[in-house]
Amino acid sequence: MIASVRGKVAAVSLSTAIVEVGGIGIELLCTPNTLATLRTGDEAHLPTSLVVREDSLTLFGFTDTDERTLFELLQTASGVGPKLAQAMLAVLSPDGIRLAIAGEDAKTLTKVPGIGQKGAQRIILELKDRIGAPTGTASAPVPATAAAPWRDQVTEALVGLGYNARDADKAVTAIEPEAGDQANISLLLRAALRTLSKA
Repeated sequence: MIASVRGKVAAVSLSTAIVEVGGIGIELLCTPNTLATLRTGDEAHLPTSLVVREDSLTLFGFTDTDERTLFELLQTASGVGPKLAQAMLAVLSPDGIRLAIAGEDAKTLTKVPGIGQKGAQRIILELKDRIGAPTGTASAPVPATAAAPWRDQVTEALVGLGYNARDADKAVTAIEPEAGDQANISLLLRAALRTLSKA
């Protein structure tokens, strides 16, 4: 298993990063918050989780080991695959997920596209005794730079979470006044999700 990668960031797209390790470019699927911490040309060290399927090998990258641990734990719940686990981490912080599950707050979990009331209750039932207490160590979201336009990042993240492009674009337009000069991708993504949940 590939537990982490360290190397120069060769490229950052709307949903992936490529890190050069020993002359090999390794593609990592990451949440918008993780991608916002990466800069092309900089050195990066990312904890990773390798998901093996019959027809694919997919490497997921994380801001820290806490995110990776939670990503892997979430997948032990019935009906939660890697894509849904990553969506949960895109919408909620690790401690936000822990608090929702420990507090049996199904409403918060249903903010994640793909999780309905029954799914949220099942996740709570299966993980409540194993999720652990909030760690309080979540790293602060990093503002996006001009090299990574926040509109594109947030729109792509919403589409990746299952919304259609038109609804995603409307939500992004609705939250534009909140962006300011230094757009915080993680906070803007959550604001856009709130807008969509009200629609």
